[in-house]
Amino acid sequence: MTDRTWASAQLITAAQAGDRASIVAVLDGAHVHVRRFAEHLCATPQDAEDAAQEALIILYRKIGSLRATGALASWMFRIVRNECLRRARSLVVEPEEIEPDLVTSAEDEAIRRLEAERVAQAIQELPDVQRRVLIMRDVLGYPGRTVADRLGLSTPAMKSHLHRARTRLRLSLNGQVGPDSTHAR
Repeated sequence: MTDRTWASAQLITAAQAGDRASIVAVLDGAHVHVRRFAEHLCATPQDAEDAAQEALIILYRKIGSLRATGALASWMFRIVRNECLRRARSLVVEPEEIEPDLVTSAEDEAIRRLEAERVAQAIQELPDVQRRVLIMRDVLGYPGRTVADRLGLSTPAMKSHLHRARTRLRLSLNGQVGPDSTHAR
């Protein structure tokens, strides 16, 4: 096995055929890579661990349906990405939880869902540290010191990342900044 692959094609093929030892070996080899990827996408270490575990459970259940042994890494990364996005979207408070009569029509509901998707996508496009700081501080409501400590930042650095994230998010939602912009004006 090389650093570029998680498991040999032979091991993956044996796992696809149902060999338990091979399945365990593939899962064990994939965990560190899946976890690292989840840490870059998810807002909190707990979300990253949960997303990684969910991806490994899906791998365990569906390895037999994997079509190409060389597609394991991209398949797992797609599962992790989707799980992190799902977790980020679940952090958005549903308006009907706040005020049941807020949504008055199917059109209002469709617009609300589109807007939530747009916000989730804009947050996902933020640089890694900015995204984590924004979600931990503004969505989860953690105190600034806690966010700084958990991300290994000084409080001033955390505040700077938060300010940049908020500015970039606002500009992005106003159509003034694209996903590949490196700084806000």
